[in-house]
Amino acid sequence: MSGHGYEAWGDCQLPTPGRGAPSRREFLKRTAVLGAAGIVMLSRYAWAARVDAMGARRPRLVVVFLRGAVDGLNVVVPYGDPDYYDARPTIAVPRAGGEGGVIDLDGFFGLHPALAALVPQWRDGTLAFVHACGSPDSTRSHFDAQDYMESGTPGVKSTSDGWMNRVLAVLPSQHGPTEALSLGPSLPRILSGHMPVAEIPLGRAVARLLPLDRPIIEAAFDRMYRGGDELSRVYREGLAARKRLLIELEGDMREADNGAPLPFGFPLDAARLAGLIARDSSIRLAFVALGGWDTHVNEGSWHGQLANHLKSLGDGLATLAGTLGSHYEETVVIVVSEFGRMLRENGNGGTDHGHGNVMWIMGGPVRGGKVYGGWPGLSKPRLYQERDLALTTDFREPIAAVLRTHMGLGDSQIRRVFPQFLSSSGTTAALIRD
Repeated sequence: MSGHGYEAWGDCQLPTPGRGAPSRREFLKRTAVLGAAGIVMLSRYAWAARVDAMGARRPRLVVVFLRGAVDGLNVVVPYGDPDYYDARPTIAVPRAGGEGGVIDLDGFFGLHPALAALVPQWRDGTLAFVHACGSPDSTRSHFDAQDYMESGTPGVKSTSDGWMNRVLAVLPSQHGPTEALSLGPSLPRILSGHMPVAEIPLGRAVARLLPLDRPIIEAAFDRMYRGGDELSRVYREGLAARKRLLIELEGDMREADNGAPLPFGFPLDAARLAGLIARDSSIRLAFVALGGWDTHVNEGSWHGQLANHLKSLGDGLATLAGTLGSHYEETVVIVVSEFGRMLRENGNGGTDHGHGNVMWIMGGPVRGGKVYGGWPGLSKPRLYQERDLALTTDFREPIAAVLRTHMGLGDSQIRRVFPQFLSSSGTTAALIRD
């Protein structure tokens, strides 16, 4: 028994009656119902949330963040630029046509062969890339670069919330605790803020029972928070959201058992996310972060470390598209990383931190089959600081195009999402079909 008015129940903490209820801030900080347990975390205004009627068809946005800085030059390979091969004698992906060669996209750019699962999306015009894209801030720190891309305010460390949470705040609808989903062990920076967000663990932990699932603990919470006050409303909203998500996830698992088994990792999580989206029309935003992209050593070429990661990523995205079914037509998926890698390979068969990178945009509303963005070239005078792919497209530009045309946000709303960004028509204005 602690000295703060809490009594231990397994690995969950209950307020001890008679010792003073926790403050609203302390309640939400600990998320006495759900947060520490990790399935659903409600932000401080979740008490005002109301879930919209099921069945409404609305646009959705899924963001996949590749933490560690993926080597975009080996993802969408500029095989038509001779400087690429001069700078990468051992890790360059071969030209199209040879063993392990790139999958030709447009005669200049090619896709890493490990991403072959995404060729159907490229060919049907629902997959596009924006090259030489990224944050205008020049930091090479993973922590700072990720923070800036998730806050949407490069160079400003004082921003208190994430840009996806701000998107949720300006969407023209009532907001419920399952309108935004985060797949992972903790709430990411990009979804932090005032609006309610649900968290779902990855992999096998997704349906793991929590202390709150024990009837004795749930009954104790029910008695404690049965009133009409704000904390009681938070509890009931969160509990309802958790139970609803678990029912939907159990349905996904039953369906998966009837077909070919999926491998563990991102393809399985992508299938579960797609199943949730297909079942629950209230879901508007989803986020998942994948690690392992910091390839300083033994990056590999068409096979090896990077190729293995790309294979899982590509298979997962293809699974997401296929499992969404008709909902793919109303979903846009953005794949982004904090910065790119140096043009030249290092002495360890890898690449060090760079600048410009490639963003992926996939979904039914995407005007794909095209590599967007201005290509700066890879000759030394055209490199950023004579070492990196230069930036020609601010990462907020294609996101703003998605928010405007797909999510239906106006200029004033986009300025609230990206307050320091003056959106221009740019080369990505036509990225999303009207």
